[in-house]
This record gives sequence, C-alpha cells and structure tokens, in this order.
Amino acid sequence: MSDTLIINEIYLSLQGESTFAGLPCVFIRLTACDLRCSYCDTAYAFTEGGKMTLENILARVRELAGRFVDFDSRRVGSRIDDSSCPQPSTLNPQLPLVELTGGEPLLQKNSLPLMKALCDDGFMVLLETSGAHDIAGVDPRVRRIMDLKCPSSGEAARNRFANIPHLQGTDEVKFVIGTVEDYEWAKEQISKHKLASVCPVLFSWVHPLTPEQQTPAPPRLRPSAPANIVLKSVPVGQTPISRRALAEKIIADALPVRFQIQQHKIIWPAEQRGV
Repeated sequence: MSDTLIINEIYLSLQGESTFAGLPCVFIRLTACDLRCSYCDTAYAFTEGGKMTLENILARVRELAGRFVDFDSRRVGSRIDDSSCPQPSTLNPQLPLVELTGGEPLLQKNSLPLMKALCDDGFMVLLETSGAHDIAGVDPRVRRIMDLKCPSSGEAARNRFANIPHLQGTDEVKFVIGTVEDYEWAKEQISKHKLASVCPVLFSWVHPLTPEQQTPAPPRLRPSAPANIVLKSVPVGQTPISRRALAEKIIADALPVRFQIQQHKIIWPAEQRGV
C-alpha cells in the first residue's frame, strides 16, 4: 500500500471513553477537522501532523500492540481467518483496541482502507466521528462512535441525521453535554429517533478546557497557524450544567443512557497529549 494519511500522533494508552473505557487502546489521531466545537480539547490536531503511508501506520500499530501478544492466543498483526476464529466481542475484545480519532478521520478518504486493513489484521477497531460525515462506507466490523452535536457546541447545524439509519447495535451515539439546553435537546433526540433501541447512547459531560486548550499556541511559537483555528462560542443564554447535576437529571428522568466522564483527564493533566 502506497497511499498516505496525514497523522497527528499514534500512541498506546487507555481508552478514556465509550463502553470500552479503561481498556488498552492504540490511538491513531488524524489531522484536520471541519468543525470548531466550543469544547474541543484537541484543537492542535486541526493543523499539526505529517504524512504517513498506510504501511507505516500499520507497522507502528503492530509494534505498539506487539507487547500484548503473549497475553492472547491469537497473533496480533497477522491476518486472521475469520471462518476459524471466534469474532471479538464487547465483553472479551482483542487487546489492544485500535481507535481512529482526530480531528475528523472521515475527512481523509484513506481512513477507510486503513480501518479495513486493521480489521483484517484482527484488531477491534473503533472510530470516533463528529457525525457530520457519511458513515455508510465504513467497514461494518468497525465500532462507530458517532457524535450528535448539541446546541452548546455551536455546530448543531452540521449534524447528519441521515447517518442514523446506518447505525448498528455495535455502534454508539455520543452526546457531549455542557448545558441544560444540551440535556433537553439530547433527551428529545433519543425519543425522536428511538436511539436507545438502536445502540448504546452515551452522555459525556463537557470537561472544562484549560487556558492552553482554549486557543492554539501563540503566533510567535507557531507563525504558520491559520486564523480559523479559533473555537466557536457557546450560544448566548445557555445555562451551564455540572457533572453532578447531569448525573442526577439522568437518574430523575430514567434515561436509558450511559453517563461518562473522560477518564484520561482524571488520570493525567487535561492538556497532556499522547494519553
């Protein structure tokens, strides 16, 4: 394979979110995003990165995953005959997981063959996507974790609701909630689209950004940084919600959702990369 992708970073850590939270995971962070959500904590991935061939990406993932080979009966990084091997499940997944995140992975068309190749290698592959792009072309073996952007993101108009019919039971829908208005909107969407009967639904509380995360590095440090990297503002008139208040609302309304916080931000500093 000679095709390339623009990669921000590849690293091994623990999955901090989703129904797979706490499990070892190799993260492939792709460069570029066409949204500017108010709470985005990876704005550095909008522009920072370099080209890597699909072969080199796969080699790096296999290298990081190789340390787990002695703990699994199957060989990591080797193509597996699906007809003679039980499929990985959520309860007993092949480790480490591999997640494509960003930025927005689906902005780069070569993310599709990369995900297919990773699945062919026997990895359980997760895709973090904004929900603004068509997910229909993603390999069906991939677990798609799709956002529906709430009002406080400033990007709710970009939601691609046509993606919902393509969701499978192995996928997940995530609402990132920072305000009372977000909560009410998310509750409405769950009911309107019967999301809880389709796949797991996640309510993720907005972890406050540090000053370093709110804006890119100063121009004197990154003179080539584009002006459009600035994040959207939370719309005027919205009421912030605490994580406790969010949890209590979920309980009071008996919502069929999974409340989550970003575990990696509890373990490491919120602005730390590569975790």
